[in-house]
Amino acid sequence: QVQLVESGGGLVQPGGSLALSCTASGSIFGISVMGWYRQAPGKARELVATFTSGATNYADSVKGRFTISRGNARNTVNLQMNSLKPEDTAVYYCNAARFELGRKFDFWGQGTQVTVSP
Repeated sequence: QVQLVESGGGLVQPGGSLALSCTASGSIFGISVMGWYRQAPGKARELVATFTSGATNYADSVKGRFTISRGNARNTVNLQMNSLKPEDTAVYYCNAARFELGRKFDFWGQGTQVTVSP
């Protein structure tokens, strides 16, 4: 099993910045993708950004505003969020994925609330 612990999040005004961090522990061998997803009330969980083998992928809605990066330790992933908008309000979940024998195994953190409001 893989455990993911998130930190960061909170309340910020529109145009402000927040940083999220996630640390993975446990059976992290073979984890090839780490990233962030979010879920707003009444909506499905959606991809925000992922990081794999030095390549990054972003949702169109956050391109140019959010930056995902690996921490100094390979088992950490950070998300710097700038120019935040009210529509960025959601619970943000850290994700780690491993591929074995053609199957994808996803692991999730407990989620951290990000609220963007005046």
